[in-house]
Amino acid sequence: MVSGPAPTRESYYRAMAEALPPETLVVTALGNASYLWAAIRDRAENFYVEDAMGLALPLALGLAVARPDREIVAVEGDGGLLMHMGALVTVGAAAPENLTVLLIQNGVHAASGGQALTNAALDFAALAEAAGVARARNIGTEEDFGPALGGALATPGPSFLALATAPDLDVVVPPSGFDPVVTKRRFQDAIDAPRYVPTLFGGGRLVEG
Repeated sequence: MVSGPAPTRESYYRAMAEALPPETLVVTALGNASYLWAAIRDRAENFYVEDAMGLALPLALGLAVARPDREIVAVEGDGGLLMHMGALVTVGAAAPENLTVLLIQNGVHAASGGQALTNAALDFAALAEAAGVARARNIGTEEDFGPALGGALATPGPSFLALATAPDLDVVVPPSGFDPVVTKRRFQDAIDAPRYVPTLFGGGRLVEG
């Protein structure tokens, strides 16, 4: 058990910003998870999920499978993960070696007003292990987080770190110029992904770059 107040999301994020290699692809969940990360470490390699609770992990999993040459980090919320538990089971089954999952465990649905989870005390690391993710830990302090994240990035995964976090219900103001369309396009450029361009009479086509 951890004594004292839980670390803030910001404290974890600042430790992440120092530890992550520049080429790491980071997918963050909706709301403060994305806005705060954009304010701290905005770059083309970030994909900020907007208005789609629980889909940061499925997107990151797809990236990890499609681009095994890149390190992928997913930042998901505990409420979002509970909405899409199948994604965690699929992580265990696919076992991508380049995926690290960071779960913000604050016990509430922060993006929708702070409603308490149905089971805020759930052991998410044990849940991940049961889903087939062999490297799973519960983290309760900033001091534990740094070495745990470093180990996850240095060791073939998948890895799952559940981060005990104080709820942050005040909405973070995204940095000036925060635009989901721009984010998508520059992220595609960062991963050298083809773009789907709609055509005038329906359908579309794939273009490079």
